[in-house]
Amino acid sequence: MTVQAWFKDDIDDDPRLPHHRNPKEFVSIDQLAEVGVLYWKLNPSDYENDEDLRKIREERGYNYMDMLDLCPEKVENYEEKLKMFYTEHIHQDEEIRYCLEGRGYFDVRDKEDRWIRILVKAGDLIILPAGIYHRFTLDTSNYVKLMRLFKGEPLWTCYNRPQEDHPARKEYLKSFVKVGVPLEAH
Repeated sequence: MTVQAWFKDDIDDDPRLPHHRNPKEFVSIDQLAEVGVLYWKLNPSDYENDEDLRKIREERGYNYMDMLDLCPEKVENYEEKLKMFYTEHIHQDEEIRYCLEGRGYFDVRDKEDRWIRILVKAGDLIILPAGIYHRFTLDTSNYVKLMRLFKGEPLWTCYNRPQEDHPARKEYLKSFVKVGVPLEAH
């Protein structure tokens, strides 16, 4: 099975719900690639010995890894953390997440500044490019176990929107220009 992604509706109630538009508008892996999002389906039950994961880490230079169990029982100030993750932001580096258990949603902006919702579940590895506006939340199960990958020592600083003058945002906009139309907020 491949990535599950769709255009998110504009309803601002519980962000842990799927929020499909009516009618549903699904987004393909090619459409995700157009905004720089990369995706792999891997075997989460054997991640320690997964040759595909090893190749991805080696080819992309991910030499640091840690785990994040995100649920009310394991995270102090859980609600505050979720609000922080769900605030629209960018990073100066790629965000690499491999879902080992549970489910959650990454929302990213497309060229027209619409939200694309990406469901991540066990086996999904996604890479968000540096400078892309995004946010994250869990689904209604309130649990996800993620492997976080980094190049070098982990640096996870978020810069809340607007960040049009941030170097990572400027580079992102340059990298994903299509036929002279930049990916800018409208």
